[in-house]
This record gives sequence, C-alpha cells and structure tokens, in this order.
Amino acid sequence: MSNVSVIIPALNEQEPIAGVVRECLATRVPGEVIVVDNGSTDRTAERAREAGARIVTAPLGYGRACAAGTRAISPECDIVVFLDGDGSDVPGFMPQLVDPIANGTHDFVIGSRTRGQREPGSMNFQQILSGRIAGLILRLLYGVRYTDMCAFRAISRDALSKLNMREETYGWNLEMQMKAARAGLQILEIPVNHRRRAGGESKVSGTLRGTFVAGARIIATLVRVATSPKE
Repeated sequence: MSNVSVIIPALNEQEPIAGVVRECLATRVPGEVIVVDNGSTDRTAERAREAGARIVTAPLGYGRACAAGTRAISPECDIVVFLDGDGSDVPGFMPQLVDPIANGTHDFVIGSRTRGQREPGSMNFQQILSGRIAGLILRLLYGVRYTDMCAFRAISRDALSKLNMREETYGWNLEMQMKAARAGLQILEIPVNHRRRAGGESKVSGTLRGTFVAGARIIATLVRVATSPKE
C-alpha cells in the first residue's frame, strides 16, 4: 500500500482550515496531512494542528510553501498530494487522484475544475480562461492536454524529486505541469468538483492587484520554463 502525504499551503485560512484537514483525514488516504503556514497572522496553524495536521512554516510565497511541505514529508511517503486550504477543493476526490499512481499507470494526476461540477461563484472568468490558454500553449509545446491549473493534484515522490521545482510564488502549479510534460511523465487529468471558498479572502482572485500579480508570475514562469534547457 502506498504512503500518501498531503500538503496544504495556507495563509490566513483560520476559518476553513480545520474543516479541510478533517475532510482529508476522513478519506483515510493520507498517512499524514502537512499544513504549511505561509506567514499567517491569524490562528491558521493552531486550528490546523487541533484538527490533526502537522505544521510546517515557510516564508511568504505559494511556491515556497509547497517546497517547504515537500521537504517535510515522511521518509515512507510514496505519493504527494497538494490542495488548497480554503475549502474549495473536495478531498473526497483524493482516491481518484492517488489510485492511478499507486497502481503504477501514471506518475502525475491533476484535477480539472473546468471539467467537473463547479459551485456557482467558485471560479471567475479569468481563472477559467487562463487555464484554457495555458493548456493550449502546453499542448502546442509538449503535446499534453491540460484544461486547468488546479492546485488539487497528486504526483509520485520520485517523479516530483526529478522535476527540480524552483518557482517560489504563484507559478508553482504551472511549472510542475510544464516540467512533468517535458520530462515525459505519464500524466492523467480527471474532472474534480469545486466549491466556493469556505471563508476568508482569496489572495489571487479576491483583489485586482492579486489577480495581476499572480498573472504576471504565471506568465514569467511559462516563459522561463519554455525557454530553459531541459534539466
């Protein structure tokens, strides 16, 4: 049986985080749930710990949080799952992400919110459009079909270690998808349902500045990875 570690980056998510951790543990898939406190000024870490998570801290930056989580996984871990801490992802889909990797048919499985059932208001037009555009570009570059840059994803530990992830902020998800395609990993995209965040405010789509900054980082990541030599 595979040993699964779940990594949840979280910045000021004190309202939803306990529920997210409990939902993950209720699936009985993960051997551990790691919440990476990404500079929170509220009770995110405390509430995650009370719900059963192990807490790791990281400097501000989504990619830094993901990287800190991967460094903290247990030695027995075979598969790493990432998801958001705002309650929008549905942990009940975790077995569908993990099983293809555990069965040896795939290395990287990513959820697609645009192909699943979305709660009204859970995604804005910019999020849907950017995922489609990025997917089209990656298909032209690598021949791999993506329809989303969803944070909810699973990857084998061995595959992740070979990607040499570098992005420190919002481009982390896209960098993983690009490097996975470029490395020739066996990739599967599955529909997953998506909900409105369970509390707090989005750091990306909640403000015009957040949307702009995230978009700029994603574009910069696309250009950097596409033009860099294969590692």
